[in-house]
Amino acid sequence: MKKVLILGATGQIAIWAIQMLANEPELTQTLFVRDTKKLPISLPTNATIIQGDVLNLEQLKQAVQGQDIVYANLAGELEAQTQNIIVAMHAAGVQRIILINSLGIYDEVKGKFGEWNHQEIGTYLGPYRKAADLLEASDLDYSILRAAWLMDEDEIDYETTDRDKDFKGTVVSRKSVAALVVKIIQTPSFASRDNLGVNKPNTDANRPYFM
Repeated sequence: MKKVLILGATGQIAIWAIQMLANEPELTQTLFVRDTKKLPISLPTNATIIQGDVLNLEQLKQAVQGQDIVYANLAGELEAQTQNIIVAMHAAGVQRIILINSLGIYDEVKGKFGEWNHQEIGTYLGPYRKAADLLEASDLDYSILRAAWLMDEDEIDYETTDRDKDFKGTVVSRKSVAALVVKIIQTPSFASRDNLGVNKPNTDANRPYFM
């Protein structure tokens, strides 16, 4: 039985992933949320939900214990949260982690879109970069997913770029990012110690279509 801990389980990408994993009989999901009342879907039969805060190290250590994979879908104090996750995973002897991150943390977004992206979110990217740096410096088996601007289309259509490559496209659906998360959960050797940009193919533009 594979055990997955989902941190930030009320996030929109996480909700897609939870539903995709709901019918996997050989997998259990532990949904870690700050407010159990905010889960916008019915609890799947293979899931349990616990209330806690990733910034509370003792709560996090208890949640990580006995898990096989940690999937972090977080925002806010991302550097401090990532530090706690690393400590908790070491304490529990858990190695595999998937972290949702953002495009632009390496100035890998080029051209007019890169200029626009930096203007819009550049001041917010410091903690995302620090979170990625912390994972890459650790001995954990990580997958860092740097998502393009997120959209709500009900589609799975994505491509990836390596850490040292220019970012492609401008947008990607939340469902697509969730599908990539699920692929990694199903095949943990996939994207092992990889840092990937994630975008919808053929969406190059000066800015996202909805902006």
